[in-house]
Amino acid sequence: MKKIFLLLLISLFTANSFAQVSSDSLAYQAQRKKINSMLAARKQKFDQYDQSLTRHTGIFGLQTKKDIKTSNDILMNIIKTDDDIFVQTKILLDYRTFQQNEAISHSSETESTNVGFMNTINKLQEQNEKLKQQLAATDLEWQQSKQRSLWLIVGLLIIVIYLLRLKFVKKNV
Repeated sequence: MKKIFLLLLISLFTANSFAQVSSDSLAYQAQRKKINSMLAARKQKFDQYDQSLTRHTGIFGLQTKKDIKTSNDILMNIIKTDDDIFVQTKILLDYRTFQQNEAISHSSETESTNVGFMNTINKLQEQNEKLKQQLAATDLEWQQSKQRSLWLIVGLLIIVIYLLRLKFVKKNV
């Protein structure tokens, strides 16, 4: 019965922690998807930049100021995207560190809870043993008391029989 109760308590703690971990990992996965989509957008912008570098709309196949400005605008956009990617990556790394710290603290809490359960179980087992010993001692005392009472009754019966016999012998004599 104790084992079933202990397993039930442990399963409740584990279920709560699993729900927390799964929601945490969902947020982590969402952050990763966001960064991956930003990286895909950056790749597209870089492809545009690469194409703009090869675009020569000027006389004799030279680049114009407009071509260079377009390339520079695309490059500035790539830099802004890179900055955003760095910020989001930092958030992701901080989140990952937070998850690891949470996992460590949760495991230490679980370990201390389990140690507490084991200490409580040991204490209850010791109390159970003491109660069994007290019960055995009380049972032995009761048996001895019962035996003394029986000897007392037998002794009284013998005395009563002896006295009745003396009375009966005196009457007959």
